[in-house]
Amino acid sequence: MAQSLFDLTGRVAVVTGGTTGLGRAIALGLAEAGADVVSSSRRLQEVEKAAAEIETLGRRSLRLPSDVLNRASIQALHDAVLAAFGKIDILVNAAGITKNTPTLKADEVEWSRILETNLTGTLRACQIFGETMVRAGYGRIINLASLSSFVGFHGVAAYSASKAGVAALTKVLAIELAEKGVNVNGIAPGIFPTPLNRKLVQGTARGEELLVRTPMHRFGEAHELAGTAIFLASEAASFVTGEVIVVDGGFLASAVNQ
Repeated sequence: MAQSLFDLTGRVAVVTGGTTGLGRAIALGLAEAGADVVSSSRRLQEVEKAAAEIETLGRRSLRLPSDVLNRASIQALHDAVLAAFGKIDILVNAAGITKNTPTLKADEVEWSRILETNLTGTLRACQIFGETMVRAGYGRIINLASLSSFVGFHGVAAYSASKAGVAALTKVLAIELAEKGVNVNGIAPGIFPTPLNRKLVQGTARGEELLVRTPMHRFGEAHELAGTAIFLASEAASFVTGEVIVVDGGFLASAVNQ
């Protein structure tokens, strides 16, 4: 019984930003749990590689690039998945960008690009896929938030603002869709070195400080995020909505570590 609660066999999942880093790890985790998974991002080569990995696990996939900055692109992704599989059960929004810039020096173009990608891009996908889930009376939406949804990180004001917005969007959308059969939750990863942040955290003073502040005294590994995503996508989380689950090695719980 417990195992069947986490079984995603027969489910169809779409992961935006699902070809690298945490998005890729989540996509593969969902596939290992039984779901057919479409991992999408802007680069066709990365999309094809992710699809091949998913198919190696015995699941179905599609090779569909998309750009969360372009609403028509997300609509096309949605329409192609729906045509191929007949339904969409799970949406994971993992596309994101960042840049380390002192806040007083950040120009508005950079600010807008980060918010447009991380926050408005998430909104676009939630709207487009959410409408189909509401019509079906079933859905699981999982948005990638961040530790910076809750606490300040030096030099990443735009990223932090966008991820605080993702956490707020998650909660509001959850209460709006609660009676429609659609659960909306978020995951706030701790420090997981990925192509997005590796230069900031590996072998740097910033990275050392983060390790000191993390009670487990190590960074997370991408696969360690997959279990939380599987839980939120599964029937085990049927009464869970509006939550942002933190996976951070104890970072937010910590005050003094020694």
